[in-house]
Amino acid sequence: MEERKDGDIWCRETVPKVLKLVCSSTILNHTDLVSLILVSPFLYRTLLDSQPLWQSLNFRELNNAGNRLLAALSLPRYRHVKEINLEFARDVEDAHLILIKDKCFDSLQSLESLNLNVCQKISDTGIEAITSCCPQLKTFSVYWNVRVTDTGLLHTARNCKHIVDLNISGCKNISDRGVQLVADNYPKLESLNLTRCVKLTDAGLKELLQKCLSLQSLNLYAVSSFTDEAYRKICLLTRLTFLDLCGAQNLSDQGLQSISKCKNLVSLNLTWCVRVTDEGVIAIAQSCTSLEFLSLFGIVGVTDKCLVALSKSCSNSITTLDVNGCIGIKKRSREELLQLFPYLKCFKVHS
Repeated sequence: MEERKDGDIWCRETVPKVLKLVCSSTILNHTDLVSLILVSPFLYRTLLDSQPLWQSLNFRELNNAGNRLLAALSLPRYRHVKEINLEFARDVEDAHLILIKDKCFDSLQSLESLNLNVCQKISDTGIEAITSCCPQLKTFSVYWNVRVTDTGLLHTARNCKHIVDLNISGCKNISDRGVQLVADNYPKLESLNLTRCVKLTDAGLKELLQKCLSLQSLNLYAVSSFTDEAYRKICLLTRLTFLDLCGAQNLSDQGLQSISKCKNLVSLNLTWCVRVTDEGVIAIAQSCTSLEFLSLFGIVGVTDKCLVALSKSCSNSITTLDVNGCIGIKKRSREELLQLFPYLKCFKVHS
């Protein structure tokens, strides 16, 4: 009898305490939480009392994610959800988001982060529906969605005034008009990913760089249409720490010299920037002395001169260096590279 009493106390008091500790340090997905609720009434009460557990919904890569999300948001415990992740949930479509707007509008009023990456059945119609529910949204990602256009960004700008992190990578139907909407509505934007937004021109990028002066991260990977006229405006971003210019075929040393004024740069990707030479990289080395990551992959116009300059100015900061394909740079052993860059952890040299 005493043993049974001790067991009851253990279930009623100890298990919830242990669970609370575990939940505070581990992110549990929706399925795990539902499973735990069913274990015992003691766990059920403990879990429901822990509001932070119900502020995130993660249906990444799950089947039937649209219906699962709708069902979850219908429950009172998810009325203050702050984060929703539907990345690679391929069955989610406009109809789900419209139903959520109609039935669960109040549940999304506190939402701060929404990930719709690779939800390719969602169009501008779905974007309009879901953004109308979340006025507090700060982080929004719609990576690789060719159905989203400038109209989707128009709806986002009208409905969500506080976005600081925007990822429209791979949205090939976004044009200068869409980027200008971003520039006009998000002067406090901190992170922007425009990877493979192939319709963009200098006009859109310049507008963005002149108005979004708080940008700390800018990804222009595989957008080769820009010229030095636009690249030179990057120097306006004095807070910039991350810049990806992979494939910037029109970037010259003069453009890179302007970019070198971004003295807080920590990560710079110049892969396949084929017009760049030692002159531009030396300007970066002399000015951006906090650089930790640098890729010069495929640039045949650089030589050991830029490596020496980097060694003089950035030897205490660089941890990752890629000079693969840089035929003008002498092949070095690990020991020789560590003499130039003692904190180097990852390096790639040409064969």
